[in-house]
Amino acid sequence: MLGYIARRLLYLVPVWIGISILAFALSLIAPGDPARQVLQQGGIDAPSPEQVTAMRRELGLDQPGPVRYVRWLSSAVRGDLGRSIRTGEPVLQSLADRFPRTAVLALIAVTLGLLIAIPLGIISALFRESSLDQLARIGALVGASVPSFWLAYLLILLFAVRLRLLPVAGAAEPRNVILPALTLAIGAAASLTRLTRSAMLEELVQDYVRTARAKGLRERAVIVGHALRNALTAIVTVTGIRLAALLGGAVIVETIFAWPGIGKYVVDSIFNRDYPTIQGFVLFTGTIVLLVNLTVDVSYVWLDPRVRLGARNR
Repeated sequence: MLGYIARRLLYLVPVWIGISILAFALSLIAPGDPARQVLQQGGIDAPSPEQVTAMRRELGLDQPGPVRYVRWLSSAVRGDLGRSIRTGEPVLQSLADRFPRTAVLALIAVTLGLLIAIPLGIISALFRESSLDQLARIGALVGASVPSFWLAYLLILLFAVRLRLLPVAGAAEPRNVILPALTLAIGAAASLTRLTRSAMLEELVQDYVRTARAKGLRERAVIVGHALRNALTAIVTVTGIRLAALLGGAVIVETIFAWPGIGKYVVDSIFNRDYPTIQGFVLFTGTIVLLVNLTVDVSYVWLDPRVRLGARNR
């Protein structure tokens, strides 16, 4: 197992380098001049060409692109993603300070989504083509089709404005996480319900399920211990993708609810053309996605004994 993980980590290195190239390219193709931005942030509203040239030299922007990329990447490997133009703080520290908020929101949302989706998907598969199945499929379709920003405003209108049960914005108390997490959970539950139903339908017609029933196993053991366990491979894959996306920052939802995570932070940075922060955000979240995918890949072996490490490696 350890050797397999080590090999998978080595395979991720070229992908990570590709992400770093993409992150650095953003600063080359983005409009505006970072040197001018730094001067304006320092209080010089209309910097002269000489001041801009001097600042570009100080920031190393007068060097060729490949040289600047190697310098930036070598610093990134050591944990230095540069400093924010807007705040002057280290980018990595700013992201690390805000990431726990995003992680809490993402984990709660995915957990709620799974708690809704798995039972609903199983019931829908067991009672295929029934009125309950039709209702679950319609609900999943609606949940997957509704934009997150519209759903967020509907929840705000219901629970904050009409019922006055929950706060709208910020993270001052634990209750503040309910509305943004519920907004994200509904979208996650919709896609996972459809997937769970499809995976369970496929597993329930397999020979091992009929054999288990013929041996006299209880229906609960057949469904949960056999069919669901084999269906979990597909469910875990999509859950990992969804979790990685949310850990990268649920930008719209965090902005609507003023949730102080990395999604809202990068939106503010984009509006202020804070290129070092944007570069660091792309590399930071790209690394998280790679690690989540690695975790999902390794979990296949535990979920399905038929999966062999050597077979997956080829």
